[in-house]
Amino acid sequence: MNYLTHHWAFDPMIVVVVATVVAHEVGLTRLAGHSTERNRRRRRRRSYRFYGGLVLLLSAIVSPMDYWASRYFFVHMIEHIIIAFFVPMLIVGGAPWIPLLFVLPVRERRRLGRYLFLGRSTRWLRAVGRFLRNPWFALALMNLVMFAWHVPSLFDLAERNQFVHVWLMHGSFVVAGTLFWLQIYPSAPMKPAKGPVWKIGAVLVTNGLMTMLAISMSILTTVSWYSIYAHVPGVTLSPFADQQIGAAILWVCGDFWALPTLAIVIRRAIETEGSVGSVIDRLTGRASSLDLTISTPASPTDVTG
Repeated sequence: MNYLTHHWAFDPMIVVVVATVVAHEVGLTRLAGHSTERNRRRRRRRSYRFYGGLVLLLSAIVSPMDYWASRYFFVHMIEHIIIAFFVPMLIVGGAPWIPLLFVLPVRERRRLGRYLFLGRSTRWLRAVGRFLRNPWFALALMNLVMFAWHVPSLFDLAERNQFVHVWLMHGSFVVAGTLFWLQIYPSAPMKPAKGPVWKIGAVLVTNGLMTMLAISMSILTTVSWYSIYAHVPGVTLSPFADQQIGAAILWVCGDFWALPTLAIVIRRAIETEGSVGSVIDRLTGRASSLDLTISTPASPTDVTG
């Protein structure tokens, strides 16, 4: 029981989360005055997913999990999977963007909108926004962030420096994960730019690279990578055994987010295409060739026989 009741910590992220929740509730209240009951209920249901993601984030960084993550590598891997995959998934599913925008009064909101979307001096901001929303950039950033922070020198630096650990490591996980999941699930008013084929490929590539990272840390090495876990007082588990357990968690837990995501993407693709056969044709590229054949007019020779 001591594992759950001891070693809770205050983190500045709590202030950010509380302020975000307050702003979101203010936005929901303002939206409610201009919405139907159906839309109000839909936004409220989404808010539960959003808040669930924020609670999950706090549970990973202020609960005893963060304390034990500094002593056991395998606990740190659980923390990383939660922050990089499940927290952003819930945030995107919660679609907090419009409610957070409506925290501003209508006059300031319109002024900000004109400045950001129509102003000449903010063209570079719009260009940055388009770049960040590019699906290929989101896919590359997600995998780059995961690999970079598991480079031994950067990992050890994050463990020794709380600012790097909380704001750079964890912050980059949340940002990269959110950009990634925005390309997988619709998050009103934003929709993924790519279709089911790209989404399935992105999930498989990301899960495959995480598997390669796990194999590198367990099967393809015989030593512990991270010096920070070499001499932890009170820990009897060997650093290499700890690393192997962490690699196994990274390997196996990858399926916990990848398989359900694939199932959802495929189900939605079936709903869009109309049948399983149409989805298979689309995935294998047969659909485009069939469309081309159908759209190509018959030649006079074909007509006359």
